[in-house]
Amino acid sequence: MPAVQTKPSPAPTAQSGMVLIAVLWIVAALSIIVTGLTRSVRQEARLLAQSRASVVAQAQGDAALQLVLQDLAARPAAPNRLSYVDATYRDVPVRVEVMPLNGLIDINNAPEALLTRLYTIAAGLPPAAAQALAQATVQARERKDAKGVAERFEAVEDLLRVPGIGYPLYARLAPLVTADLRGAGKVNPMAAPPEVLVVLAAGRADVAARIADARLAGQDGIDSTGLDAALIDNNTSGRRLRLRARVPLDSGAFLYVTRYVELTSRGRNGLPWYTYHTELSYEPLPSTQSTQR
Repeated sequence: MPAVQTKPSPAPTAQSGMVLIAVLWIVAALSIIVTGLTRSVRQEARLLAQSRASVVAQAQGDAALQLVLQDLAARPAAPNRLSYVDATYRDVPVRVEVMPLNGLIDINNAPEALLTRLYTIAAGLPPAAAQALAQATVQARERKDAKGVAERFEAVEDLLRVPGIGYPLYARLAPLVTADLRGAGKVNPMAAPPEVLVVLAAGRADVAARIADARLAGQDGIDSTGLDAALIDNNTSGRRLRLRARVPLDSGAFLYVTRYVELTSRGRNGLPWYTYHTELSYEPLPSTQSTQR
């Protein structure tokens, strides 16, 4: 029987090698595309979850503010000091800060001496520069319009039109001032946040802390002799308030829901208060906790 001869397999050509490389590149590209789509879907799902949590937290904060406002409206007198109210809505504890606006520094009526102290202590400017900036602030608010009426500041943001006040300086001052009062320009220390108390105490943090601690404990007749008597008006009530709800989030951070309201019988929708400004802000996790997560 004749022997069967087999033909040797043809040697791989350069063309077949290129085809193999092309297939590998396609597989790699598809893998990258699938991985990218997966990450994109996960990221979108995470963003949607965060957005939903933010909306729910805002609703919880608004509900807590409504509960506190109902209680304030039922009282015979407007509040005259900074206080905290613990409210609960749907089993979520929410702490609400109630602050009469006369605890802030009124940029429309504050005397030049108070503005100078604000710029010196809160902004950290040298005394001469602080006094010059205080004078520029007074000039800006007293500048006359076409009808000869003082322009005044319509909002805290208007401080940015004062020569010498840029955004970094404004950001440090904004939490301490208001443009929503029509008083004599003095500050109610019983309603003032700790940072304003430090300004009124000429930079003495110990005096400010003593008054803040006594106020938090609910004491009456708090000694304010460490403050400048020419710049304060003790225990004056105010119908314009700032209410700030601190709502916990599942991530451990907090959402702040803030309302600026006026207690009035002529409120919109028949309510005994009128909300004229709202804000939302976040208190993020400390960097160590966010890193651990």
